[in-house]
Amino acid sequence: MIVLGVGKYISRMVPKSSNRVLVLLILCASITSTTGGYDSSMMNGLNILPSYTNYFHLDTATLALNSSCVWAGSAIGDLFYGQLTNAIGRKSAMLIAWVITIVAVILQTAAQSIGMFVFSRFLIGIGVGAAYVACPTYLAEVLPVSWRGWGLGIFMDFFYLCFIGGLIAAAVTYASEQWDSTWAWRMPSAFQGLFALFSIAILPFIPESPQWLIYKGRRQEALEVLALNCADGDIQAPAVLLRFKEIVETLEWEKNVGKTTSLKEVVRTKSNMRRIMLMFSVAVITMLSGNNIVSYYLGTMLDNAGITNSTTQLQINVILNAWCLVSAVAGTYFADSIGRKRLAIGSSLGLAVFIFIVGALTAVYGETSNESGIYATVAAIFLFMGSYSFGFTPLASIYPPEVLNYSIRSTGIGVYQFFTDDFGLMATMVFPYAHWIEDLYDQRSMGCPTTHFRCHFLGRDER
Repeated sequence: MIVLGVGKYISRMVPKSSNRVLVLLILCASITSTTGGYDSSMMNGLNILPSYTNYFHLDTATLALNSSCVWAGSAIGDLFYGQLTNAIGRKSAMLIAWVITIVAVILQTAAQSIGMFVFSRFLIGIGVGAAYVACPTYLAEVLPVSWRGWGLGIFMDFFYLCFIGGLIAAAVTYASEQWDSTWAWRMPSAFQGLFALFSIAILPFIPESPQWLIYKGRRQEALEVLALNCADGDIQAPAVLLRFKEIVETLEWEKNVGKTTSLKEVVRTKSNMRRIMLMFSVAVITMLSGNNIVSYYLGTMLDNAGITNSTTQLQINVILNAWCLVSAVAGTYFADSIGRKRLAIGSSLGLAVFIFIVGALTAVYGETSNESGIYATVAAIFLFMGSYSFGFTPLASIYPPEVLNYSIRSTGIGVYQFFTDDFGLMATMVFPYAHWIEDLYDQRSMGCPTTHFRCHFLGRDER
């Protein structure tokens, strides 16, 4: 665990202003999300670049493998990282995840063969998966209730720093397209490590999770952290003492009734099983709504829509990520006022409508030179991704931590990310083998039953 500086418990490097601390908390964890977002948009851009596809002589199998192996690595990391996060603390867990990511990015940038590239991307998956377990858990525990919805929503919105990582990745890939060397694809790869470095730089300036500290018996330190987060360090503030009492009593009750932080706890009771099913539904929605296909294989979609110029495709990729960022931030802003369930229903309806419109327009205009039909297809893709970003981008990080109590929070988030990564692996691995125009309606018709699945399982509007 990282402890820098002096003072009774909290480092002198940590700001004494609650607002500054909260901004740093959100920024540190959210930049982590950018790594995952950057990865999907980067691979989207690389799959368009001739310098990348020609260097590795990609066929259908290797194209799918290069894009999807990150999900396999992430799933492996998810299996054990919840327990590690409980054992060593949230901050230390985040640090280890970022170090793994940096090492993997170095290997990816230096890749000389498909084997080396695949291995490095598998390792990136482990690092990103570990961070996606530790960071939402950390945010859910350190943010005051009034900040929690906004903070957790922004965590996933920064997937679009994938929308901003995705936007940066799209811009970097577009800028490097004209380079007459392998650095046209190596430079976007190298940029991926910057986000982890930024997060490590912020780490000494933020405190540990008060829930974890109390669970480990470090109550005075936890009290100081709560005071710093909520009242500019005033330990005697009524709001601080009330929150401290609530956490202590909740954790003591969980211990007294036999709740533990072990993996088997997530399936020990009907209540915990219901919480896991709620998270499982979110994993299905976020990965099998069709958004992953757009994120990783936009170039193929645009080819089938009649847009085959690689420069034009990269420009559309940049604009799409900017659009998704705006949509995701707007959804985060309205998450508290609209409510979780209504936000999910509205987003689901938009997804179901627009994906069929994309399919119809692609089938009719995909092999024609009708510019109006081609533009309409691109517009439908934008509306589809906007619907997803408005609802399920923020809900993917807001909803799971809110439905989990402390004893199963980090382990439960690990299980949730494991399901998410498994479905993501399936979506990104299978799509290159699909015949897009012929099978589009069958592939995306899952939007309708998935919509029912969403509305049925997201039965509680958690706040």
